[in-house]
Amino acid sequence: MARRIVHYFDYKSPYAFLAQSDAFALSDSLPEPIEWLPYTLDIPKFLGAAELDGDGNDTMGSRTEHQWRRVRYLYMDCRRLANERGLTLRGPQKVFDTSIAHIGFFYARAHGDFRAYHNEVFTRFWRRELDIENPDVIASLLDQSGIDASGFAEYLGGEGRTVHDRNQADAEAHGIFGVPSYLVGDELFWGNERFDRVSDLARS
Repeated sequence: MARRIVHYFDYKSPYAFLAQSDAFALSDSLPEPIEWLPYTLDIPKFLGAAELDGDGNDTMGSRTEHQWRRVRYLYMDCRRLANERGLTLRGPQKVFDTSIAHIGFFYARAHGDFRAYHNEVFTRFWRRELDIENPDVIASLLDQSGIDASGFAEYLGGEGRTVHDRNQADAEAHGIFGVPSYLVGDELFWGNERFDRVSDLARS
């Protein structure tokens, strides 16, 4: 019996953005596709909160210098990898709440093929072309991606939030703490550097 493989992502994670093409290529090569699930990171818990003004100055001042060093390195590293792949990756100017876009993912998955929506959210967010916290913007993107968004507002205010929160709890029960992450059966793998191991297990 084929192992169940689950890929966890968050639209505000640059490493998750960089993982998508490899994950889709692997999924398309398998008899049973990989299951995609969002995991909404609480970044302020481990990297502090920040919001930059037009001059790039932090207007909140809650991050320590150690946290800023980690953040600066993270985006420098991701930009190098993005440049190698011909992707645009511009660091966001604040810590975004991606839960609305993640609920949009669940809505898209329930109403058709989620891939066009998923790819557009990632691409536009990292170009700073998407207000990811605006429900109307997410609804419009659903429509542009071929998903009828007429029921999205109602879904967002009810069932969608319940589905999102239940998924968060289930992910944490399986040990998820960051993205990109993969569950292969009951084995957890975190980070792009583990992808070769995930691929080997998926094909075994």
